[in-house]
Amino acid sequence: MASTLEKTLTVAVAGNPNAGKTTIFNNLTGARQHVGNYPGVTVEWKEGTLRRGDLRLNIVDLPGTYSLSTFSEEELVAREYLLNRAPDVVINVVDASNLERNLYLTTELMEIGRPLVVVLNMSDAARDRGLIIDHHRLSQRLGVPVVPAIGNRNQGMDAVIGAVLEVVNSREHLPGPADQCRDAGPGPGGLSAPSRPTRVNYGPDVEAAVSRIEALLPDAPHRRWQALKLLEGDGRVLGAELPDGVRETAAALGAAFAAGSTDDPDILLARLRYEHIGRLCDEVCRQIRGNGAAALSDRIDRVAMHPVWGVPIFLAMMYIVFTLTFTLGNPLMDLIDRGFGALGTFITGLWPVGSPSHLKSLLVDGIVGGVGGVIVFLPNIVLLFMAIAVLEGTGYMARAAFVMDRFMSKVGLHGKTFIPLLIGFGCTVPAIMATRTLETRRDRLITMMVLPLMSCGARLPIYALLIPAFFAPRWQGPVLWMIYVTGILLALGGARLLRATLFRGENTPFVMELPPYRLPTAQSLLIQMWTRAWLYLKKAGTVILGAAIILWCLTFYPKPPVGYVPAGSPVAFGQMTDAGQRRAVELSYSVAGRVGRALEPAIAPLGFDWRIGTALVGAIAAKEVFVAQMGIVFAVGHADERADQLRAELRERYSPLVGLCIMMFALIATPCIATFAITRHESGSARWALAQTFSLTALAWIVTFAVFQVGTLLKLGVS
Repeated sequence: MASTLEKTLTVAVAGNPNAGKTTIFNNLTGARQHVGNYPGVTVEWKEGTLRRGDLRLNIVDLPGTYSLSTFSEEELVAREYLLNRAPDVVINVVDASNLERNLYLTTELMEIGRPLVVVLNMSDAARDRGLIIDHHRLSQRLGVPVVPAIGNRNQGMDAVIGAVLEVVNSREHLPGPADQCRDAGPGPGGLSAPSRPTRVNYGPDVEAAVSRIEALLPDAPHRRWQALKLLEGDGRVLGAELPDGVRETAAALGAAFAAGSTDDPDILLARLRYEHIGRLCDEVCRQIRGNGAAALSDRIDRVAMHPVWGVPIFLAMMYIVFTLTFTLGNPLMDLIDRGFGALGTFITGLWPVGSPSHLKSLLVDGIVGGVGGVIVFLPNIVLLFMAIAVLEGTGYMARAAFVMDRFMSKVGLHGKTFIPLLIGFGCTVPAIMATRTLETRRDRLITMMVLPLMSCGARLPIYALLIPAFFAPRWQGPVLWMIYVTGILLALGGARLLRATLFRGENTPFVMELPPYRLPTAQSLLIQMWTRAWLYLKKAGTVILGAAIILWCLTFYPKPPVGYVPAGSPVAFGQMTDAGQRRAVELSYSVAGRVGRALEPAIAPLGFDWRIGTALVGAIAAKEVFVAQMGIVFAVGHADERADQLRAELRERYSPLVGLCIMMFALIATPCIATFAITRHESGSARWALAQTFSLTALAWIVTFAVFQVGTLLKLGVS
């Protein structure tokens, strides 16, 4: 039980992407963390806790950002949190091996007036590059505690917590916000208290302009930062509620600077910040020998990012990820599948042999089958995110994005998009979850919307049933290849269309630091795998369970009356002795069967009848259910046991053209319930999942209609 005297502090962890911020966060919080979306948006953030006696630290891992500008949603979330949530302390994780670039964010964090601790992460990488940083002198010049650390070795964490507590204790005895920072001029400054951040001196002209704007703003810790952003012309700050005269004054001063300089105010202030940072780095850094580590990294990059060999190397890496995720995971998937099969058999054994029971069917077919159909993919999820975490942790993911960006940008996608698209060949659910590696919401949404067009493994049973049924052996390979290529082309074309319509606008600058190659920590990998696995089970599993139960009800009810005589049958339902025939009649009479008949006028132009429509309704739960549903419709029992008989039934009733149209429709149309659920979760809105479902179904109808009508007109595959 928590002490009634327990004190709680909020600590925000901020830093550049690839600075090791999340590793520091994982080291501090361990497994005491959870993942969620920032309120109102879909940007993911993590929260964790750390206790020191009666002190509880709530630690928030903010999205990585290079500055407090708002090029992306992640940068906006980091900025809004720091300004509006007012954390007690900000831990700024800095890549010590790339100090000058990382200190740009540090100068902005000091300007917002929040208590700050700077963590010089990757200090070992800096030493390996021959770079010695005087962190004591850097602390004096910045006016905040500076703590060296090696995140991937869990070194320096106690010192980080000690610095946080030191800042908190010192702040409790300090004057008001106006007295808590001082100017740091161009030359060497004197010592400053660890909790009194310095600020950049932009020169007399800029400082005079900032002072004029500050005088019009209400007193707040971030008033100076707000004045600087107004001078820069920051749209979000200008759009906020401001006192009378502030916008006009800021616009006039900005125009005066633009008229008297070759740079716009935002560029001018950025240049002055970098000049200040350059002088600071010259003062606290010293190079003691040649940069051997950097040279090795450059030699690796000359191969990994080669204009010719870079793409094949990336494809090879993705093949390894693909194999790890979907091939090495198969034994575990089979084990889980057998476990749920045994559970179903056990539950079935609780009833007398051959006795019908609605409860038994609900438990076995609905609940056990529904949950099992989701949990069976858990090994894929774990292995997928382990592989992604390894690629990110080693620093290769940033290189891969650069390698693929040139090609992907031509169709309106980001370089990193290629990874989820490739994973989509295995399963759309983990592929959509993998879009979290993309920086902007726009890129994530575009990728989510087109990902179901990548032919997932669940569609393979449909192809395996239909291709041998309608096509000679010499055509089977080319037909399968054509199906996959069609999905790829439609996905790329769809992305291009979305980018030109719903998601128009300037491309987000593709800015990414190339981190040094390094080994990720086992703790970080395990935490990421556990977090993703739990989210998958908690978010997707519960939704799928409910959807599976609903689908079971639709295919099970209502039951035909005993005297019911199906059309074309000489025997009444109650007199049928064959279980397969009884189930086929039950399916036809059920809500799903009636939906199939109701759909028949809409799907007849595609060459489909109500039987195919009914199976397509069942495939909403999972694509591979289509095969089982067709087996039920044609009363051949389990399709995997009597596939030849089902193929014979299909050949007798349908033409090869219809078989091709079924595959085309299954490729494009309504994603499965799992995809709908994960799209809703990852996009943060049901409307995107609904838009994906209806737009893909409409596209499937159009494409299949064109294929069937043109094929019929040209008499291709009609017999």
